[in-house]
Amino acid sequence: MTALKYAGMDDTDSEDELPPGWEERSTKDGWVYYANHEEMKTQWEHPKTGKKKRCAGALPYGWEQETDDKGQIFYSDHINKRTTYFDPRQAFTIEDMQVKPKRYDGNTTALEVLHDCDLSDKVVVITGANSGIGFETARSFALHGAHVIIACRNQSRAMKAVSLITEEWRKARVEAMTLDLASLRSVREFAEIFKARKLPLHILVCNAAVCTQPWNLTEDGLETTFQICHLGHFYLVELLQDVLRHSAPARVVVVSSESHRFTDLVDSCGKVELKLLSPPQKEYWSMLAYNRAKLCNILFSNELHRRMSPHGVTCNALHPGNMMYTSIHRSWWLMTLLFTFARPFTKSMQQGAATTVYCAVAPELEGIGGMYFNNCFRCLPSPQAQDPTAAASLWELSERLIQERSTPTQVL
Repeated sequence: MTALKYAGMDDTDSEDELPPGWEERSTKDGWVYYANHEEMKTQWEHPKTGKKKRCAGALPYGWEQETDDKGQIFYSDHINKRTTYFDPRQAFTIEDMQVKPKRYDGNTTALEVLHDCDLSDKVVVITGANSGIGFETARSFALHGAHVIIACRNQSRAMKAVSLITEEWRKARVEAMTLDLASLRSVREFAEIFKARKLPLHILVCNAAVCTQPWNLTEDGLETTFQICHLGHFYLVELLQDVLRHSAPARVVVVSSESHRFTDLVDSCGKVELKLLSPPQKEYWSMLAYNRAKLCNILFSNELHRRMSPHGVTCNALHPGNMMYTSIHRSWWLMTLLFTFARPFTKSMQQGAATTVYCAVAPELEGIGGMYFNNCFRCLPSPQAQDPTAAASLWELSERLIQERSTPTQVL
């Protein structure tokens, strides 16, 4: 204490409070250093505690780091329309030590999962991202620097989604590309255009789905729910497999549903039956078709991970949340009415996108896949969803259906 008193460092109430003449600053990458204006020197250690510190995570939501004409770093708060040379993260500095993984739950939002993530070196493709959970997933990735491609059938809705994101942050890198999963020809054209751009692909989110659809066949002669929810995504991954491998480590995220528990797909020999996946009109029930498609999602995810993980590509499936008010049920007035009454008690779209984002970026999931998540936690799917024989059978059936309807492609 005598030495501190002699140095003029004992007249502050807090151990972390700086002595007179000292200023706390931060580097561009978030490390804290201390400037002594009287002696004209800087140092990494706190002048009283001797500890090193760094800023905790990324800038708060709505803040951006910029450089003025003199080369000095300043910070813009786009929400409150103000600027400052003080790094707002300095209010939440931590000691230089390893930070434990965060814990999330059903109330967590996608933006909270991404709070400390810089995705400026990532390219992300999200199917069906013009509304609902897909839009919030795309928005969350884009606001954290990722190059996001919204892959949708309806281009007017996709461009509106792009505009909403860029209006929120003018520097967001987000664009729309045409992809109709109900058309294998459209899937092939999308893949050809994407590969021609020579972009990497670090995250592929298979999000698009339809529910409560009236019976209808696609141009490929298959039931619409089955093709959009499963086969279109299967073909998309098959066509982009080389890009994913060259971009490794890469992740594929498949959005499934807890409704997969209320159906089965296999016959007495353990084989997946096409007549269950693409039934004739007289045997069709829209909710059952959706449940079966969601079971296909998990089986596909597991088998994809088994085949691609040796090449640095992992895959996980997830349930986004119960009773969320999305546009997926728009084809059935009764379901729309039910969701309207239940809306005050449902998850928000931001909360619904959290598990998708978690599976796509969580450091603890690096190199790990073949699992099923709900509320950002791993849980066990139905016994049939864990059946490797059923997964292999579905894979073989999907390959055969595509080969019968398209030009040959390399087999995964």
